[in-house]
Amino acid sequence: MLDQLRRDVLDANLEIVRRGLVLYTFGNVSGIDRASGLVVIKPSGVPYETMTPEDLVITDLDGKIVEGKLRPSSDLATHIHLYKEFPTIGGVVHTHSEYATAWAQAGREIPAFGTTHADYFYGPVPVTDELTAEEINGDYVLNTGINITNRFQSLDPNAVPGVLVRGHAPFAWGKDAADAAYHATVLEAVARMAWLTVSLNPTSTGVSQALLDRHYQRKHGAKATYGQGK
Repeated sequence: MLDQLRRDVLDANLEIVRRGLVLYTFGNVSGIDRASGLVVIKPSGVPYETMTPEDLVITDLDGKIVEGKLRPSSDLATHIHLYKEFPTIGGVVHTHSEYATAWAQAGREIPAFGTTHADYFYGPVPVTDELTAEEINGDYVLNTGINITNRFQSLDPNAVPGVLVRGHAPFAWGKDAADAAYHATVLEAVARMAWLTVSLNPTSTGVSQALLDRHYQRKHGAKATYGQGK
């Protein structure tokens, strides 16, 4: 079932390892088949180096296992909530990458300090509110997803394809699992550059709106000029 999606999600999981975004079994990637409403996700606690497509778990959007012998990622409920609330996304990545996690632990959004950031995130990378004790002691994983989507009530998840969960770590997403892994990689890069920027100049205010517009729109706007086109 969903053999190609399983292979794609496995490769995206291996990509975040190749890019140095995870240690041991930290982190996970999922992808969704919108036609069937089924999600393919990394199994919980399985080492990346031994993982095969058959190890990946298929669930429905209620979190019920449809196919697979292993338990799905413990972050499944967060992924599912994002798929339900962000209907244009096809892949979700969660990591504990070093610099993005540092910003999340500090409870600070990542400002758009430069054009590298502006190429991929149309404005700051937001940070969520702190979960309440009731949310933590309740359905914690689902509440993490709700906390993310609450933060995006006035934001476009396609224009800002990532978030910092306060006190926790980043999530990123994209049109498919590979695109989500790409955004997670870029998020870690801009988090590192932002940390260096603040270290060198604590009063930096970031790029102007004009420069942010110019760089984001050249890649993602209706008249995008970056790359070779279709």
